[in-house]
Amino acid sequence: MNFADLGLIPELLKAVADTGYTEPTPIQAQAIPIILQGKDVMGGAQTGTGKTAGFTLPLLQRLARHVNSSPSPARHPVRALILTPTRELAMQVEDSVKTYNKHLALRSTCIYGGVDMKAQTAELREGREIVVATPGRLLDHVEQKSVNFNQVEVLVLDEADRMLDMGFIPDIKRILALLPKARQSLLFSATFSEEIKNLADSMLREPQLIEVARRNQVTETVTHVVHPVSTEDKRALLAHLIRSQDLRQALVFVGTKFGASRLAVYLAKQGIEADAIHGDKSQQQRTEALEAFKAGKVRVLVGTDVAARGLDIDDLPHVINFELPHTAEDYVHRIGRTGRAGKTGDAISLMSAEENGRLAEIERLIKRKLELVVVEGFEPGSDYHAAGKRGRGKRTEYDDKRDERRDTRSERPVRERAARPERSDRPRSEPRRTSKDELPGSFDWRKPYEPAPLDPASAEAQLGRPHPVAPRGPKRPVAALLGGLGKKPD
Repeated sequence: MNFADLGLIPELLKAVADTGYTEPTPIQAQAIPIILQGKDVMGGAQTGTGKTAGFTLPLLQRLARHVNSSPSPARHPVRALILTPTRELAMQVEDSVKTYNKHLALRSTCIYGGVDMKAQTAELREGREIVVATPGRLLDHVEQKSVNFNQVEVLVLDEADRMLDMGFIPDIKRILALLPKARQSLLFSATFSEEIKNLADSMLREPQLIEVARRNQVTETVTHVVHPVSTEDKRALLAHLIRSQDLRQALVFVGTKFGASRLAVYLAKQGIEADAIHGDKSQQQRTEALEAFKAGKVRVLVGTDVAARGLDIDDLPHVINFELPHTAEDYVHRIGRTGRAGKTGDAISLMSAEENGRLAEIERLIKRKLELVVVEGFEPGSDYHAAGKRGRGKRTEYDDKRDERRDTRSERPVRERAARPERSDRPRSEPRRTSKDELPGSFDWRKPYEPAPLDPASAEAQLGRPHPVAPRGPKRPVAALLGGLGKKPD
């Protein structure tokens, strides 16, 4: 089968031929004819299988009848809205739109946060048929009244599972309420869950389910290996693997933004060109880091799940999990960055003892065992194997060895500790003296403080002049001084 068999118009076939593609991928072969018929679609496919083109090509064909050269913004209303979870994915999708749209000349724009809104507002007010956006920034433009959805014909929700993970569902529901009811809706996701099904039920009408691969499965062209290692040796092992295997382009996943920056700095100090990409960096910094990585100027790109979710890197050979993800589905997304479009790739994971449970969840999800390989020189100690089996309140060999190490560092061997008398055999210490008689010259802390009486003779000797002693009047209650007894006494 070729693209001409799918019923695409000549302008789109020419654009596809310019890219060098000749045969559609399975998701494209199934999705394009159904979308051209105007039906709602719920599509599931592994990342890198071409699902972006699977909805971009038929979307452009459906909007081809609106092509016009009028400069009036009123002739270019928003006809298609594509929502993505991250900035990088939004830019990737718009690049695909531009690639296949070059012989149609429909107007498109990309809306995302982290940059000034003025340029985006200007483009929207000029008129754009296709808007690719992240939910948060799109709602900012809705509040500014710079975008109108009254004539939207097609809605695409890409990477729906990540939308859920990032908490975008309330924003998506707000956007759905602004769209016309009579529209075509397409939902694409790398993985399916009950939450995804509930979302599909609320936005799709009698959708056609397209699933070209087993649910939550990784591609067969990727090799998986897990290296058990102690937590404190992870960074050194990563640097060793990069050098010994001469990894020239590796995407490394960590759990936090701070961890990504620290790891990139460590690798740079080891003489390995590395950079980090995460949400705290500006869009320009993220774009520059990604371009340097694609160009080969940076060997290692360290990122978090959110920042690296939409990265589209041709022929990415290596993905490394510096930390196993907390959610098993995220392993599928991470590994989906390599082995794309039938090409081979390597998935390397560094696993500490605390991550044994995460590995088990991943293996259950993808229904396969991952190979464990211990790297020479980075063998985990016996405490590594005992850490995952240790129970609460039970002493194990791990605890004994830990205490032995602590005693060795403090030069107090275990045998000396064992020879020390038990607490009940030790002599009782003397009771602490706390009475005024036993501490001469001090005050009794159990009584209120009273200042010592002033001796006029000693004051005169110290000052060299008589010390006036003010006559003392009758004592008055404190309440009177505070005005609480009414009239002053006569």
